[in-house]
Amino acid sequence: MKFSEMPYKRPDIEAVTEKVNAIIARINNAKSADEQLEAHRDFTGLFKNIDTMGTLAYVRHTMNTEDEFYDKEKEFFDENEPILQNLRFAFYKAFTASRFRKELEEKLGSVLFKNAELELKSFDPAIIPELQEENRLVTEYVKLMASAQIEYDGKKLNLSQLGYYMESPDRNVRKEVFRKRTEFFLENSEKFDEIFDKLVKVRTAMARKLGFRDFVELGYLRMTRNCYGPDEVASFREEVKKHFVPLTLKIEEKRKEMLGLDKVTFIDLPLYFREGNPKPQGTPEYIFESGKKMYDELSEETREFFRFMLDNELLDCLTRKGKAPGGYMTFIHDYKSPFIFANFNGTSGDIDVLTHEAGHGLNGYLARNIGILEYLSPTYEACEVHSMSMEFFTMPWMKLFFGDKTEKYKYMHFASALTFVPYGCEVDEFQHIVYRNPDMTPRERKELWMRLENEYRPYIDYEDDEFFGKGGRWQAQTHIYKTPFYYIDYCLAQTCALQFRFLMDEDFRSAWEKYLDFSKKAGTMTFTDLLKTSGLRSPFEKGYIKEICEKSEKALEAMKTE
Repeated sequence: MKFSEMPYKRPDIEAVTEKVNAIIARINNAKSADEQLEAHRDFTGLFKNIDTMGTLAYVRHTMNTEDEFYDKEKEFFDENEPILQNLRFAFYKAFTASRFRKELEEKLGSVLFKNAELELKSFDPAIIPELQEENRLVTEYVKLMASAQIEYDGKKLNLSQLGYYMESPDRNVRKEVFRKRTEFFLENSEKFDEIFDKLVKVRTAMARKLGFRDFVELGYLRMTRNCYGPDEVASFREEVKKHFVPLTLKIEEKRKEMLGLDKVTFIDLPLYFREGNPKPQGTPEYIFESGKKMYDELSEETREFFRFMLDNELLDCLTRKGKAPGGYMTFIHDYKSPFIFANFNGTSGDIDVLTHEAGHGLNGYLARNIGILEYLSPTYEACEVHSMSMEFFTMPWMKLFFGDKTEKYKYMHFASALTFVPYGCEVDEFQHIVYRNPDMTPRERKELWMRLENEYRPYIDYEDDEFFGKGGRWQAQTHIYKTPFYYIDYCLAQTCALQFRFLMDEDFRSAWEKYLDFSKKAGTMTFTDLLKTSGLRSPFEKGYIKEICEKSEKALEAMKTE
């Protein structure tokens, strides 16, 4: 079904509650595992429909944050999602306690039960008021970010549209638009601080109600970290400091040379080449048509997937007034349809969307017929392997978009993939420290950011910027507000995507088959098991990060930048 034709109906929470209670009674009174499996199927069908309505409300709200109807529906789900979570909690509590559990695990697999137990530890009806408040604050942040109307070049621009000018080869243009962006954040600085301060406090209150020392423990459960913990992540970050940071310093020296500048400051970081970064050629319509050609030729699976997306209006990529910033892929269960949301702004990022978000979308499409709802999607770091690897697999088709600037685009994309990893780790360490010290003041958080920036990205010079130069950069990173601890996932995934990149150099088709194998398994295994069974190395493996950095440095040196 076309997205515009998908009907929306607000769920009746009372009726849903009655149905779930009846399903739980069937679980408790069941005389066999088969009866409980049937109850599980009914529960799955019910929640697929509820998730569909929640997804439609969320997507249509982000498509136009000024739409009053979907604004109210988003408020409804913000208010009622914790109540629905309580119903899921009650179901899984009964289901995991089944006296037929051994038989259920044989039929459904053990990962479902492992993840359900993590969910049970992360929730209690007592924290419903805090969850409602958390949802309200996140929505407030999204609206604040979407409210930016920055006057420049005779237009009113949102933050996504401003990105086009931030890559201008004219340094005076960059200086001016960076200043205007800073003005928006300065004007709203107290509001950004207030929202985040309340989020830290409400998340900490939840954690303590559940008996945890701090939100870090609860945050890991909410992210379904089912095969590693904070210690493994801390070790990974240390490896990144040791090997990725020196590599990025070399990349930044090269950037300075390519830009012909004596000193590079933060307004120069979006730029790689003196004459400007490679930009996609043609209209959005041309980009989609070229995307169709690319996915037609990559594989039968991608051909079928991308045509399905185009035919059913499942890509909303053009930026406009009132549209929320950023990009995402989500899944509409009742129609087995991925949906991609983005904000094209005329930069190479438009093509990154077409590849990155399509990697997520392809996984949703490949896994759509897995009968068990809990296995349709893996944990987040595995999801990001799908997307970041697709960026590399589509490189042979970049000439369609960049013409004679293709080699420069390839260099820029690869260099950006490498410099991202320390930044992602900086975001992660920042969150660990903030949530372990919830009484920090807004000023102390900004001082912490500046200290971490010096460890992970010591090359950044903010000049005299009044907001970003004083530790405010993290407030523009939506994940920190919306989904705490969802950032190390990108870093872990990037190292796996680099692994695919080097496998492609050896044998493209073999690497692609390995990628499809990894993606099709979706959420049926833990992250580390997915890697192992697909013949990939774990980012936590000793010596792995050092090896990836050495290979990447050699590959970069061999790339053309002229």
